[in-house]
Amino acid sequence: MKLGDLRKLAIRRQTRIRFPLANGLECVVNEHGVAQVPALNSIPDFNLERELAAVQHFQLDTLTADPKSPIKTRALHREELAALTGGSPTAEVHEHDDE
Repeated sequence: MKLGDLRKLAIRRQTRIRFPLANGLECVVNEHGVAQVPALNSIPDFNLERELAAVQHFQLDTLTADPKSPIKTRALHREELAALTGGSPTAEVHEHDDE
């Protein structure tokens, strides 16, 4: 599962996906597919893709059309989120030439 997979899922389902980083900060992939670290106040000393590879717990915030209604939050393990993205948690995509 890559950051691009999370971005696609967030856009497709109009959700926000949150996950903790090793340095104690939190990354949020918003409903527009933009990955942000809200508490970051300087140039990051980490790679978000590498941080994502180690994350096991995620939070999925489902947005509603009505801004007054509450956001529905669901905790997910890596395997569950990988299933939603259509990939497996550890499998890598290999391109094959059919010649």
